[in-house]
Amino acid sequence: MPDDSTTAAVLAAIAVAAFVCALFGAVARALRQPPVIGQILAGIALGPSLLGRLPGDPTASLFPAHVLPYLAMLGQVAVTVFMFSVGHELTAHRRQAAGRAVVAVAAGALVVPMCLGAAMAVLGRAQFGAAGEPRAGSGTFVLFMAVAVSITALPVLAAIVRDRALDGTRAGTVALASSGLMDAVAWLALAAITLGATTSDGRRSGMQQVGLRLVLLLVLAAVLLGVVRPLLSRWMRDPATAPYHLPVAFALAAGAAAATTALGLHAVFGGLLAGAAMPHPDKDPEPSSGQTFAPGSDRAPVPFLAASIHAVESLLLPLFFITTGLALDVGSLHPGDFVLLAVICVIACAGKLGGGYLGARFGGLARQPSATVAALLNTRGLTELIALNLGLASGIIHSRLFTVLVLMALITTLMTSPLLSALGHRANPPRERGSDRTRVLTDVM
Repeated sequence: MPDDSTTAAVLAAIAVAAFVCALFGAVARALRQPPVIGQILAGIALGPSLLGRLPGDPTASLFPAHVLPYLAMLGQVAVTVFMFSVGHELTAHRRQAAGRAVVAVAAGALVVPMCLGAAMAVLGRAQFGAAGEPRAGSGTFVLFMAVAVSITALPVLAAIVRDRALDGTRAGTVALASSGLMDAVAWLALAAITLGATTSDGRRSGMQQVGLRLVLLLVLAAVLLGVVRPLLSRWMRDPATAPYHLPVAFALAAGAAAATTALGLHAVFGGLLAGAAMPHPDKDPEPSSGQTFAPGSDRAPVPFLAASIHAVESLLLPLFFITTGLALDVGSLHPGDFVLLAVICVIACAGKLGGGYLGARFGGLARQPSATVAALLNTRGLTELIALNLGLASGIIHSRLFTVLVLMALITTLMTSPLLSALGHRANPPRERGSDRTRVLTDVM
């Protein structure tokens, strides 16, 4: 049990993280950017990239080494809850995921960037090696880079769709539904990649272990989706159960995360599966008399469960941003690393923008809606950061490339709002986006 001084240091670190992330998030919102942009920048600013370079190393004073494990643990709880909401959001769009346009966009915006990312990893083996990657060119590294440039951040995308009044439009609907399909495939691929990377036995026995763990993962998914979800759906139809939806959801996320961790996977995969297993009741009764509304729209009420989950995220996620910021140091990059960053950004944008546009055109959308879909799908945000942290923790990538890829995620997400403005999609004025009290519950990503 930590002593009083350690407890005080942890609480002080939490206070600093929460305040600075809230401040930077508010600035990002004022600049018509997703708040996650400001929160990522807050983590970078408090880490060795900026604050740690000042005399006396204030970073080490604010976040001493002995408190970092506690912050990291709370940060992992936060991303597990966040992935629960991602899984919950994926199933919310499942009814829209069967159209020709959705399938075409999902295929184009996933396959094209994955192929470009894999080709970049193979052809640029020497450049990645120079950036400190001893496994550059290996199958695991190539596959990880393919996934890393092809991820779309569904929660950020959904917030931007609301902010730009694209909810209900053909472009907004196709972008959300295709993003759900892509994320499901990308996370499944990432699970297989990280399983292979963390298996240290011989090649044959290692492949057997990966196969066994994947089978067990599929069994867990089948139980959650085929047994737990129907049972919960029947239970949640009773209005009297409304006050218990949130604690049951949290218990489900924690239990599934513990199961995937036992399988050798990260806890976030359990959170994702748990979110997919949590039903969406037709009527989600509020335990209080207030009505919660989505940001970016004064029309669509947010179910109490979803709003509560987002509130938990907003409280804990600053710790994830801080621990991520402490793991990267922009000042440690070499000149060649910035060239590599430019190449990765070009590949990532070309894959998403080109693949998304072509897929939308093939799916029957006109030019302007197709361009809108492509711009939306180029958003990466927090989802990308979680994938990169998995790669770092699994030893697939190392600190310098991790920093480069975080910067790529930041740049490509920053591009989304200017691109949408250039396409004629203006942001809603603040008075149309709901009150600050309700917006904070659902627009932190």
